[in-house]
Amino acid sequence: MKLLKDILYGTRIQETTGSTHVAIEDVAFDSRKVKAFSLFIAVPGTQVDGHDYIEEALAKGAIAIVAERIPEAKKEGITYIRVHDTGASLGPIAAAYFDHPSAGMKVIAVTGTNGKTTTVSLLYQLFRSMGRKTGMLSTVENRILDQTIPATHTTPDALQMQRLFRDMADAGCRYVFMEASSHSIHQHRLAGTHLTGAVFTNITHEHLDYHGDFNGYIQAKKGLFDTLNSDAFALYNQDDPHGMDMIHDTKARIVDYALTSMADYRGRIVENQLNGLHLHVSGHDVYSRLIGGFNAYNLIAVYAVTQELGMETVEVLTHLSMLKPPAGRFEQVAASEGVTAVVDYAHTPDALDNVLKTIDTFRTKDTQVITVVGCGGNRDRTKRPVMARVAAKWSDRVFLTSDNPRNEHPDEIIEEMRRGLDPIDARKCIAIADRREAIRMAAQLAQSGDIVLVAGKGHETYQEIKGVRHEFDDRVELIKAFNPA
Repeated sequence: MKLLKDILYGTRIQETTGSTHVAIEDVAFDSRKVKAFSLFIAVPGTQVDGHDYIEEALAKGAIAIVAERIPEAKKEGITYIRVHDTGASLGPIAAAYFDHPSAGMKVIAVTGTNGKTTTVSLLYQLFRSMGRKTGMLSTVENRILDQTIPATHTTPDALQMQRLFRDMADAGCRYVFMEASSHSIHQHRLAGTHLTGAVFTNITHEHLDYHGDFNGYIQAKKGLFDTLNSDAFALYNQDDPHGMDMIHDTKARIVDYALTSMADYRGRIVENQLNGLHLHVSGHDVYSRLIGGFNAYNLIAVYAVTQELGMETVEVLTHLSMLKPPAGRFEQVAASEGVTAVVDYAHTPDALDNVLKTIDTFRTKDTQVITVVGCGGNRDRTKRPVMARVAAKWSDRVFLTSDNPRNEHPDEIIEEMRRGLDPIDARKCIAIADRREAIRMAAQLAQSGDIVLVAGKGHETYQEIKGVRHEFDDRVELIKAFNPA
């Protein structure tokens, strides 16, 4: 229980009707979750507007309303608070309701088109292996110490996030590593969170359906660094052409990392093999089970974060070598003898290009690279032809298939992918809308020495079709294809 006046402290209030000296038992922005003596925050969303559900929230027992538009007919005994932006107010209100849990922990947010999940997962693994009490918010899963909590979004909503932070703080967590998607930054989901640092991995064309254009996407990512305080650090990838954009207006202490540029934390790939990487980072040798240049960047970022947090270098280097890639990130699965089979979450042109370029370094003159790839429905359509073009560039045979078609027809998505192919590349590609069948055909085609990549879904265990999630796991399907009953 909290007094309304206490949880509104710091919120920019434009108008108040009623008393703020009322006890609040819960906070909600979904009217279906309102309980007696709740504070209901009416947030306009992309699908529905919380202002349309104020009466429903009151009927369920809400005792106070925060809104951008106050109803003309006000109920007696109800407190109405008008603010300019309820979406931006939700985080600080939630943080205050849960006693500002992030303030007592070191919270690091990682943003970028690619590498967020891997970087966050590696940091969590590393700090847990070093015995530190750690939490994690990621696309794959959320963790409080060793307890797993399923993840539904890259970044939880502001209320859920503060509740998770409260649980982490109560469990004794000292460190929290979290992904910050462009959507979440734009929607102010991190508002009210005290960040110790932020990391920028890279940026390529993605989510243009939401942000409108590439500049809008860049500005959304940059928003994370704009909110950092002077006591935080801003770590960015110097090799990315938009790295400097991220930290242009930040108040935080700026540090950078790179593979090809001069940087505070500079790395060099000594050896890159299917059994792992050998790196030279800031004067130290680092051996890792992870594979590929893209993971070299992730590992340098991880090392840099540990040093910014004051971790002992020798201890960090010892534990770095034991880290495993997160599920569905360049994950090798059992295949026929002599065949290498890989599942990867690569669902952007840049991520697919990175994975296939890495695979290319391992092939011999007799190796066939066989790629299965699709594009999600109801998402950025501009990347579809580029995805097909990238797959064909690095592969000997490509199966164009469905990903999560959602409410689009898979054949129409595949047709848009095919538009990126020239006549020569088009001859490499076969369209099979049934993803299970495409994986089976790729496995059948593979001979000893070949490499099969199934890209796009990675850790996901479902396929979304017409609003229904069907059980589907690329890793399971690939194993079945190579080992039929």
